[in-house]
Amino acid sequence: MNKTKSYSITRLQQGGLLAEEVEDQLVREWPLTIYLNGQEIVTLLTTPEYIEDLAIGFLAAEGFIKKADQIKTLYSDEEKGQVFIEADVSKIAESTFMKRFITTGCGKGTTFYHIDDARQSQKKVTSSLQVEAKKILELMQKMQKMSQLYQETGGVHSAALCDEQDILLYREDVGRHNAVDKILGKCFTDKEPLHDKLLLTSGRISSEILTKVAKMAIPIIVSRSAPTDLAIEYAEQIGVTVLGFARGQRMNLYTHPSRIISRKEGSQEN
Repeated sequence: MNKTKSYSITRLQQGGLLAEEVEDQLVREWPLTIYLNGQEIVTLLTTPEYIEDLAIGFLAAEGFIKKADQIKTLYSDEEKGQVFIEADVSKIAESTFMKRFITTGCGKGTTFYHIDDARQSQKKVTSSLQVEAKKILELMQKMQKMSQLYQETGGVHSAALCDEQDILLYREDVGRHNAVDKILGKCFTDKEPLHDKLLLTSGRISSEILTKVAKMAIPIIVSRSAPTDLAIEYAEQIGVTVLGFARGQRMNLYTHPSRIISRKEGSQEN
């Protein structure tokens, strides 16, 4: 399925003095409905690729499934925009569907938890991972160059899973939450250890993004954008290192600085 559509538009330049008819590429915003054990869970507005990873990542991040071994069958119908998952989980409570929260995500972002619930249940993220600040900036620059879809449309977010040397997995989507969930879903299915990895994102680090990262035990999250105050409060409590505004040769370090190695002869930022 195509990820873009071509539209005829009028491009205005020089303050509207010059107008020309051109073909423009727009990113597709596509509804995907996720079913778990025959019950409709949610419809996400997404970019039509890696939809099975997205479905698994969403369900894992929301706490519907805890382990990859719980998944018995997985089937997707791309034409209808549906993913069906059968999993060995306890009965899905009806109250779950009455407890949806509108998130800060693009479009109709939805989550089934509240940040206070996450704080009470989440284990602290522990990791001995240390990464050079210079390397993080290099990885962020590399991620920005990877998105051909962004270069074509300017309308998607990017996310990348990295070790201390290189990008291991890259995904993009019209929604920043979805881009992250596509990575988490792949790692969840493959049982990929994440305690020694970092996650890069082009989008804002909000509390729900931070919660997704914490649930997968990722110790470092980096964004070219800003974090929210609630995300920082939670990151400080739960043990996640947060870096924002990672652009060019600078970035802001908000929490747990011991994992970030400064450029001064390997000394740590304090």
